Amino acid sequence: MFKSLEQAIDYRFVNTSLLLTALTHRSHSSPNNERLEFLGDSILNAVIARQLYRRFPDVPEGDLSRLRANLVRQESLHQLALDLSLGSHLRLGEGELKSGGVSRPSILADALEAVFGAIWLDGGFEPASFVISRLYESMLAGIVPGKPIKDAKTRLQEFLQGKRLPLPRYTLQSTDGEAHAQVFNIVCEIDCMRVRTEGRGGSRRAAEQIAAEKALERLLNHD
Repeated sequence: MFKSLEQAIDYRFVNTSLLLTALTHRSHSSPNNERLEFLGDSILNAVIARQLYRRFPDVPEGDLSRLRANLVRQESLHQLALDLSLGSHLRLGEGELKSGGVSRPSILADALEAVFGAIWLDGGFEPASFVISRLYESMLAGIVPGKPIKDAKTRLQEFLQGKRLPLPRYTLQSTDGEAHAQVFNIVCEIDCMRVRTEGRGGSRRAAEQIAAEKALERLLNHD
């Protein structure tokens, strides 16, 4: 039932009822995901705080707090939820379905936090930390203190432009799974550098970001 989502977050639940609850909006039934969202919010803040503390040893507390606030805000969670196609897995009441709840930023952001809380209850802090850190890797890697956070595609583009090289080409290779829970396979190619990487994700954008991250890593290592 949740195979494609578990694949997208790279975590398999032992107790799938926790994931079911995390995906259940209060408009649908009870138990719903509000308590798990409360838990996930705390886990998310702790994981991001630890990541920032480790990555930026010379950045003062006030700046770290601002960076964390930017990463855990609704807009960031909403984008991650879209990348995972989380809306296709949500259980919403009829009214929310008709009013477009599956794409509402607040609902998607809350549901993703609930998923983080469910992972913590199911497997503990470290599995939850692994999932969160992996999902946020592109954002974290793009942080330059005092400057806006850039995603992998933007950083790859700027890297190539800085060397006056052609921009990458992204091609949809294939899609797997049912229409409501597809996994996209994207190829990123930089012909002049003989770089070809692949990314898989719950949306084209997510897959492109993963492929771009791999291409950038290869170029930086080669550089």
